[in-house]
Amino acid sequence: MRNIIIASTSTLHNGTYLDYLLPLLEKHFENASTILFIPYARPGGISHDEYTSIVRKSFSSINKEVKGIHEFENPQKAIENAEAIFTGGGNTFVLVSELYRNNVLDTIEKTVKNGTPYLGTSAGSNICGLTMNTTNDMPIVYPPSFRTLGFVSFNINPHYLDPDTNSKHMGETRETRIKEFHAYNPQPVLGLREGSWLEVKGDSIKLKGELTARFFKQNQEPIEIEPETELNTLK
Repeated sequence: MRNIIIASTSTLHNGTYLDYLLPLLEKHFENASTILFIPYARPGGISHDEYTSIVRKSFSSINKEVKGIHEFENPQKAIENAEAIFTGGGNTFVLVSELYRNNVLDTIEKTVKNGTPYLGTSAGSNICGLTMNTTNDMPIVYPPSFRTLGFVSFNINPHYLDPDTNSKHMGETRETRIKEFHAYNPQPVLGLREGSWLEVKGDSIKLKGELTARFFKQNQEPIEIEPETELNTLK
């Protein structure tokens, strides 16, 4: 049975890394003593070791050991043998490029669909959708494909921002960008606001947290999704 948390972000304003999620993660990873971390997204260009160190410190507070996938000679075997998997945020183009370069995208998909607990934040959440095309990141590298894990039947836009009515900025809003996406692509998109996450249990996909999410479908007006909504029922 699938057991997945897809979080918009790792860190809330005035918070520390993963602190708002740790009580949930203690339960989510209750049967795992060690978590396999995938640091490929490299936020700010930090090294895999530096990124893993940040994650290791956070998970130590709930008595979980963390191993970076880059520490293993065979990344595919590391995923297959993992008790739990966490993919962190950063640049989605870099993340997806590395997943393809190391030939592990399909391995992650198969392993998680077979029940290994998974956590994604930011870029690690974006890849849980059908494609990475609704990322917010700059295309600083070019992955072989935009296809991603397909844990949910729509795309995800993490860090979704509503228009600031007091701003004089004349650039495109996040909603405008998603409408541009729908001019060429049919799949729905969920705008996931900071502090919100999706809880995937088997075939169930529920919005969690205190905020609504914005759901976009091609050629339709977007709608607000309330917390605890079962997203598998949306048509």
